[in-house]
Amino acid sequence: MTHGRPVNKRFGLLELPRVVDSRGNLTYGEVGHHIPFEVKRYFVIYQVPLVEVRGEHAHKQCHQLLICLRGRIHVIGDDGVRREEYILDRPDAGFYMPPMTWGTQYKYSPDAVLLVFASHYYDPDDYIRDYDEFLRLVQVQA
Repeated sequence: MTHGRPVNKRFGLLELPRVVDSRGNLTYGEVGHHIPFEVKRYFVIYQVPLVEVRGEHAHKQCHQLLICLRGRIHVIGDDGVRREEYILDRPDAGFYMPPMTWGTQYKYSPDAVLLVFASHYYDPDDYIRDYDEFLRLVQVQA
């Protein structure tokens, strides 16, 4: 069994607990322990054409945890200083995105299913959809 949580408030890969059993494997996450925020909403993204790009925005307040339940997805996190790409291809790893992280998802495999936990209810005013505006806001906070 493995246990994990983000070591800081920066974006990055999060290892979730995994229990390997001959009857079938299990992974889980506990809010406040493995998931570093209170979950108020979830959504699932699936049947995304390979050429499509999703995300391409940041949130002012909302935290998110992305878990690929099936298939493979490439994710990019960008905090205005650091930009990194990860591949999500197993349900015991998630990509943590704190507020003010520009996120992009692409190269969805045909069978990919992405589960996203969010700390806030949907609020269109929480979205930053222009990258230049995002960079300006990050500089103001620095």
